[in-house]
Amino acid sequence: MFQIDAMSRTPMYEQIKEQLEKFILNGTIAPGEQIPSVRSLSLQLSINPNTILKAYSELDTQGIIYSVPGKGYFVCENALDIVSAAKYDKLDELSAVLADMALAGIPKEEILQRVNKAYTKHDR
Repeated sequence: MFQIDAMSRTPMYEQIKEQLEKFILNGTIAPGEQIPSVRSLSLQLSINPNTILKAYSELDTQGIIYSVPGKGYFVCENALDIVSAAKYDKLDELSAVLADMALAGIPKEEILQRVNKAYTKHDR
């Protein structure tokens, strides 16, 4: 389920966070469902448990997951809303990137083609 790219410039804990958010958005992990334990994910990915704990702690702070002592981590009931709102907030970043692309002379049609391709891929 989780995959880490050791050669990526994105820190491993960020990769774990991003993947968990994606799993929540696409319904792979449902609200209330238990997520892999720190120990089991550490063994599966062959990475330090503290790396996973850092990702889980940040997700806990954001209200996406919660911890039950002695039981593990679970997805919050409103996790989908929280993750969706965070993605929606990235529209400002997208606007800045699009402005840079316009300045670079990238045709609007090329950008729209990529947007349509991304949405078509998602709709499947």
